[in-house]
Amino acid sequence: MIDIAGAVAVESIDEASRDQPDPAHVAAGVRGVAAHYGDPLREQRTLDTAVGLVDRSHRGVIAVPGEERASWLHTVTSQHLNTLAANEGTELLVLSPHGHVEQHAMVAEDGETTWLDTEPGATEGLLTYLEKMRFFSRVDPRDATAERALLSLVGPAATDALATLGVTGLAEPDVVAVPGPKFPHGAVPPRASARYDVRPLPIGGWARRGPLGVDLLVPRSAMDQVVAELRGAGVPVAGLWAYEAIRVAARQPRVGVDTDHRTIPAEVDLIAPAVHLDKGCYRGQETVARVHNMGRPPRRLVLLHLDGVTTDQPPTAGTPVTLDGRAVGFVGSAVLHHELGQIALAVLKRNVPDDAALLIGETAAAIDPS
Repeated sequence: MIDIAGAVAVESIDEASRDQPDPAHVAAGVRGVAAHYGDPLREQRTLDTAVGLVDRSHRGVIAVPGEERASWLHTVTSQHLNTLAANEGTELLVLSPHGHVEQHAMVAEDGETTWLDTEPGATEGLLTYLEKMRFFSRVDPRDATAERALLSLVGPAATDALATLGVTGLAEPDVVAVPGPKFPHGAVPPRASARYDVRPLPIGGWARRGPLGVDLLVPRSAMDQVVAELRGAGVPVAGLWAYEAIRVAARQPRVGVDTDHRTIPAEVDLIAPAVHLDKGCYRGQETVARVHNMGRPPRRLVLLHLDGVTTDQPPTAGTPVTLDGRAVGFVGSAVLHHELGQIALAVLKRNVPDDAALLIGETAAAIDPS
């Protein structure tokens, strides 16, 4: 999609952007993605009110074939995957021994292979971890980024647009409510905490419904055809800037941007979609259980509204958030939203009140209490 008229590549705006394919994937033919196609605010409105097609083919893809893949992934990640069936998707985390978030992946199961898509630049780290944990399990994880590409239909009309590709009836995401502290064993059903409907695409690959729309994990060789069919049916394209603005407004955190080396899942609202609280032991589980039973993680994810007076440039990820001259957190994703203006996700100390007068550099910021 980078060849579509008006496309402005992410790296042409920010050479240091993390939204670039891994160099090893570039060498294998994976291309960059567009930040926008000439009118990022209009593209945002399209995603917010209708549907647009976003190129996210810079994300890494890992294939996990093998007859023991479900039970093996169940033991080495945070999600309940023993019962994962064909045409189901979910999310998972890899945690450190102390429960800090190291990796995040979206999941799609096709009956023969479990497909994981992850942040650009994170594929090698996730694959290395999986390979170290193989032992004698009958699984064969591999980097499949050169084989598969991720596109996303984003917006309230995403499932209508999907019908163009011959798929209808995708169920809405099914997310189990997070139980209260010290819940009884068996209170959480023995299934993935979030279920995303997955269906095969006639052109090849799969459609997976998720929180922001429908992801299309397609053969990279069929990517141009998929794009042509959707555009031919009137689905407009939108850049990554528009996608990020919609994601931030929806308070969907991005691991590696809205997290730091100390982040635990409960701080950034990743328990419900990516962690099963009653499945038994996995790396980092002790911290997850202890914090959940205490009921108060030390930090929390918030949406900030920035005044935009001192600068029209959103702050960079990692910029400190201060209160009365003291650092109380950091900014993650910051964007210019078509309705809300400058907004950002930030991780703050839990004791920071909702009405605190915060600063990000010289920019005033206020917590959205809703």
